Amino acid sequence: MKHIGENVVRIEAEALRALADRIGGPMAAAFQRAVDLMFSCAGRVVVTGMGKSGLIARKIAATLSSTGTPALYLHPVEALHGDLGMVVRGDVVLALSASGETEEILALLATIKRLRVPLIAMTGDAISGATPARKGKSKAADRSVRSTRALPSHASTLASAADVALDCSIAEEACSLGLAPTASTTTMLALGDALAVTLSEKRGFKEEDFANLHPGGKLGKRLARVESLMHSGDALPRVAPQTKMPDVIYEMSRKKLGVTAVVEGEKLVGIISDGDLRRLLEKRGKDVMDLTASECMTKNPRTIAAGEFAATALALMEEKKITSLMVVDGDQRIQGIVHLHDLWSTELV
Repeated sequence: MKHIGENVVRIEAEALRALADRIGGPMAAAFQRAVDLMFSCAGRVVVTGMGKSGLIARKIAATLSSTGTPALYLHPVEALHGDLGMVVRGDVVLALSASGETEEILALLATIKRLRVPLIAMTGDAISGATPARKGKSKAADRSVRSTRALPSHASTLASAADVALDCSIAEEACSLGLAPTASTTTMLALGDALAVTLSEKRGFKEEDFANLHPGGKLGKRLARVESLMHSGDALPRVAPQTKMPDVIYEMSRKKLGVTAVVEGEKLVGIISDGDLRRLLEKRGKDVMDLTASECMTKNPRTIAAGEFAATALALMEEKKITSLMVVDGDQRIQGIVHLHDLWSTELV
């Protein structure tokens, strides 16, 4: 009993290794064709599956959507009762069925063909010219079998009807009875991830694109932008270069950020912080009150763009040992200020 868990993972790992070999070998052309179909899709990738395959289909649809490929999950039974209207010309259908003979999936084929929607199938058919790895065989022997095995004379109904058929075949399920979908669903999930990530790379999907699609939760907080956290408008402490220091101190106290921007027109020309004020008082005493902001300010302060990540702002603050950054545009026009306290809500601090 103590080895059952280990054996399950090893069986599934071997199924994934065999899948990787197929993607890099006999199934490479089919995989690329599937990627090209989804990349050129003018609508959405409609992912469907029944039972455990349906649960995997939901995950694949979610992964596609979050990595830049619009996708949705379509329950095949609900599709037969009206939801099939979700599929329109310009879409691509990705159908998952271990047997390739799932009745609820096959019932959708007539409509899919009538709409001339490209169909990609993930089935357990060994149709790529590769044989799943068998227990007890060496890797070298397994490669030899795969390289010499002829394509099967027939495939499942779903694979035969598909424009592209992807091979999710396995040597065995990890279930001791050989019945519960385990290695087969793991293989489907991994193949879905492979398609999604390849598409993401092909689209040039970047970190900022990912952030835009994940505004909520912990991940969204980690990917927050400076513009969503900064103080702007009336909340931004700002004074003119000719402002006398008593009024500068009043502005700093009123806005409660321990710093104020010195702005000429809309252009940032310097800052005055609590630390600057303390050092001036130690050096010049009460004479500081006769000075202007331009005489007390720190010129060329550290700044950041509104579109930068909050994590970038935090890294800059830590590097320079400061607690706030002025937010400016490309022409050094003031847009706001982001304070270390503002970053607490992102759980970065």
